[in-house]
Amino acid sequence: MGLRINDIVPNFEADTDKGRIAFHDWIGDSWAILFSHPKDFTPVCTTEFGAVAQLADEWAKRNTKVIGVSVDGVEDHKKWKGDIESFAGTSAGFPIIADEGLAVSKAFDMLPADAYLPDGRTPADSATVRSVFIISPDKKLQLSMTYPMSVGRNFAEVLRALDGLQRTYQQPLATPANWETGQDVIVALALDNAAAEEKYGALDIKLPYLRFAKNPG
Repeated sequence: MGLRINDIVPNFEADTDKGRIAFHDWIGDSWAILFSHPKDFTPVCTTEFGAVAQLADEWAKRNTKVIGVSVDGVEDHKKWKGDIESFAGTSAGFPIIADEGLAVSKAFDMLPADAYLPDGRTPADSATVRSVFIISPDKKLQLSMTYPMSVGRNFAEVLRALDGLQRTYQQPLATPANWETGQDVIVALALDNAAAEEKYGALDIKLPYLRFAKNPG
């Protein structure tokens, strides 16, 4: 069974370049983003982790912890961090999980249960370990995105999606296509017009089932 939106994400213990963690305890009452990578010292992944490092202040503003996972060991992670920081021009304070045994990759359904790393393996052997998971404080999966090795992830979109998730979290709201912070939001049909107006003010009704309201403060 694959990991689906609103499932509680797997809990696990693992070594990282910052020490051992228990995943749910590490998340605490924060939002969390897990970035997965098929191997250390790979070109696209180095640019991606550099982008994650450069956005440290943005993650902090959003009460969001970020953590990487790669199917290499702690010592390789520590060495790779040097390359990441050199490329990004900033420190990379987030931890990277050592997933040599593939337990995390399998738990998050990025690899089949019978997957293994052959001798002389290349990134192609773990190419599907290329996902982003956004997790809410209740430890539930809110969004996942999977990319091929040839396409670097768009971190402006990761931030936009995180903003949308936080805007609508546990509220009868949704965001329209291409929504950006501050723009109008969609009111869910769980509220009738009167209840929606009482809660969110005047509605901009485009269709009976498509009602916009000003972005709540």
